[in-house]
Formats: sequence, C-alpha cells, structure tokens
Amino acid sequence: MDLELRHLKIVRAVADAGSLTRAATGLGLAQPALSTQLKCIERVLGGTLFVRGREGVRATALGELVLERARVLLPAVCELQEDAQRFARQGPTGYRLGGTHGPLLGGLVDRLAHQEPGVPVTTYTSWSEKDVAASVAEGRLDFAMVGVCGESAPPEPGRLAWMEVARDPVYVMLAEDHPPALAPRTEIELAELAAEAWTDVPGDGCFGDCFAAACVRAGFTPACVYETDTASCVDLVQVGRAVGLCRATFPVTPGVVTRPLAGTPLMWRHLLGWHPAARAASRAAEVLEHARAAHARALAGSAGGLPPGPRPGPRSDDDPAAGGDPGAELSAASVSR
Repeated sequence: MDLELRHLKIVRAVADAGSLTRAATGLGLAQPALSTQLKCIERVLGGTLFVRGREGVRATALGELVLERARVLLPAVCELQEDAQRFARQGPTGYRLGGTHGPLLGGLVDRLAHQEPGVPVTTYTSWSEKDVAASVAEGRLDFAMVGVCGESAPPEPGRLAWMEVARDPVYVMLAEDHPPALAPRTEIELAELAAEAWTDVPGDGCFGDCFAAACVRAGFTPACVYETDTASCVDLVQVGRAVGLCRATFPVTPGVVTRPLAGTPLMWRHLLGWHPAARAASRAAEVLEHARAAHARALAGSAGGLPPGPRPGPRSDDDPAAGGDPGAELSAASVSR
C-alpha cells in the first residue's frame, strides 16, 4: 500500500483530536475502522505514530515528523486544487470585471472595449466588496474594482494582490437650496450638519464606522440615517429630506450640490484587485492604467471636482493593506443607530 493524502488527513485528525474516539467521530468512522486504518498507515511508514495513555493519544517522534510534513503538504495540495479549478473556470481570454456600483467600473469597461474591440468584457456588480473579492479569489472574476475608507484593510488580504487606483476626499451632498450650499465657500464643516438626517447605501465595509467616528470627533451623533438604493438617496437629498456623502467623482446631478468637508475627515481609496496566480495577473498593469484613466475622466466630469491645492495621487500597495466598502457613488455610511 502506498501512502495517500487521505492517510495524512487521518494522522492529522487523530493528532488534532487527541483521541481515537473523537477523531473517529470527526471523520465519520467507527473507532475500530479508524484503528485498523491507522495500523495500516503505521506499517507503510515503518513505525508507531501514536501511543495511547489515560489522557488520550500522544504522537511519537515518528508521528511528530509525519505531522510536521502533513501540515505543510495538505494545505499545499488544497491550494493546488483551488488554483487548478480557478484556471479551468477562466475560459477564453477576455475580461471579467467585478465592482461595487459607480462610474469607474463603467469607465474601465469603456476603455477596455475601445482598446481591444471584439474581446469579451463582462461585469458583475454587488453592494458587497467582500462578495466581489471572493469571486476573484475563487476564479469567477479576473479583477475587482472596489473602494476603501482611508487605510482600511481590503477583503481577501491573504489571497489577492491590490493596487491603488486613486484616492479622493469624501464630499457631502446637499440640496441646491440648502443654506451651506448657498454660502460662497468651497468647504463645509462636518459639525454644521449635526442636526441633519443622513442617507446612505447598503454595504459591508468599514465606512459606516469611519463616518460615525468622524461625527463623534465633530461633536455629534447622526440622529437619523436612511439606508436605501443610490437613486433613492439622491432623491432624498434633492427634496431636502437628508444630506449624504459621496466621492469626488460623483457626477453632475440636477438639484444637488457637492462640497468637500473641511479638514478632510474622511478619505476614499479606489482599489484594483486580482489573484496573483491567475492568468489575468499578466494584464494587471494594463488594467490598472485604464482604471486610473477612468478615474481621471470621472473626476473631470464630476459635480465638485477636487478642492484647490495639491491633489493626492495614486499609490501602490504591495502589501494588501487596503480595504473595501460598497462602491456606489454614494459612499456607504452604515452608522449604528
């Protein structure tokens, strides 16, 4: 009999459980059947792997050697299987893009389609950047276009490579006849909006916590937050029912004025992610360049643009130390009520 992966899984299960009885239960086997299999494994390996005692089983020196190797081999084989399945699912050459809602994904699609006519470009959108990132990690998508609050960590940090597309200050979105919107100034203090109701979009990132912390620093807690879809958020702002937060790339919209917040209490980072072992990784630099151009175009046609002064530029993140949040042009502010 040759040594097989299932044998190493049995040895690891016995060691982790510390008991043949518990290991048999975890493996769905009868204890006598597990004992028989363990004896066969020990014959193949040439010695006893475990000794029994009142406290259960304890690995011998040979057992420790086998366990040390098993704990390296088993994850490696699992990763190989995942990579092979990912490769098999990738299909014909093209671009499979995922993102949270907003103009950057559309701008990226437009640039790729223009650059490579006839090459298929497909998209998938979700309010959840974790969902988008998981789809890239599992090989269902090639690239993820998501946003993060400040220096937050990205989804799937151990599996995906992330690069920064751009970073923008977070803006406030007001009805065009709102008093601060009518004032002849370029910035608004967050504290001026302490009595306002707010509106946001759903999401599972950290922006809500960051927004709540910024409000606390400004001396208040939002009294009311309407969580709804992007179109409804814009409508609530237009009729003066609430104010919202948006990115600097928020497009010109009738009845809405956007202004930067004084002191930049919130920052938004646009990120592009991919799996380093996927075939699409060889195109990451090109896709990143297109994403940055799409951001520049969106910013040029935005409602507010960037405030005067130096503009924060793109920065690379070799260490996946960026993060994710819902990518609607309305930055999610899922504040605890």
